[in-house]
Amino acid sequence: MRHYSGIQTQISFVAFITATEMPDLHRHEQEKFFLNARGQKETLPSIWDSPTKQLSVVVPSYNEEKRLPVMMDEALSYLEKRQKQDPTFTYEVIVVDDGSKDQTSEVAFKYCQKYGSDKVRVITLVKNRGKGGAIRMGIFSSRGEKILMADADGATKFPDVEKLEKGLNDLQPWPGQMAIACGSRAHLEKESIAQRSYFRTLLMYGFHFLVWFLCVKGIRDTQCGFKLLTREAASRTFSSLHIERWAFDVELLYIAQFFKIPIAEIAVNWTEIEGSKLVPFWSWLQMGKDLLFIRLRYLTGAWRLQQPRKVN
Repeated sequence: MRHYSGIQTQISFVAFITATEMPDLHRHEQEKFFLNARGQKETLPSIWDSPTKQLSVVVPSYNEEKRLPVMMDEALSYLEKRQKQDPTFTYEVIVVDDGSKDQTSEVAFKYCQKYGSDKVRVITLVKNRGKGGAIRMGIFSSRGEKILMADADGATKFPDVEKLEKGLNDLQPWPGQMAIACGSRAHLEKESIAQRSYFRTLLMYGFHFLVWFLCVKGIRDTQCGFKLLTREAASRTFSSLHIERWAFDVELLYIAQFFKIPIAEIAVNWTEIEGSKLVPFWSWLQMGKDLLFIRLRYLTGAWRLQQPRKVN
């Protein structure tokens, strides 16, 4: 028992002394601008400004030149149709190129030229930050009352945003105007297990257990990339985020539960798309380590939650 306690103390100590400060929220000079449809530089807005759109869609993209067009075609077709049916509906799509080595930015910019830079904007990051870091940069440049995170692979059917909107509205009244609706694939678990290897299924169950045991209670699927946040919830949670890579979703929901932000988990249509960036074993190992350190770093006070900070 004493030996176990010693190991626990050592792990906590390692978690504390290796804890990094909040990731640098400072933007590189070229990340403060976007190119309009004519190719001219314009200054990006800020999450701290008053919203001027009903919906912002933030699409983190790393080497997505092949998969991005399918997702963008579906999303913009839906959004344009919705706007025609309801002219009061306003939206923007923000593609964040997370330091890609391919033509992701160029592919995304074609949509800016087609639909106009008021509707489609491309932010090209100088270096790769990780999915959470890319989403944060997009959110901090958004104009929407509500902000949707959507993966570039188009695995979730875009019209399911309406299910998230209903889930969000059902949480009202929102404390401090904060609420989150998470897309969920938990209802597809039996089907996915049938298609996965025994080893990957084991990794999945192990990850789910660690999420529940260490960080987030009551959310069966923390990793679905389809999440809808009110503007206030987005600024509060993403201003407090430390992890910028795969386990950022877990810390995001951990922060939300700490601040008592109401969360709805909503079943969505989801299809596995080829070309995942996740390398099964090493990614799961990294996420497992991140989960342990999320818990220990908050527990030991190495990381603390406070009011959101403004980004430069």
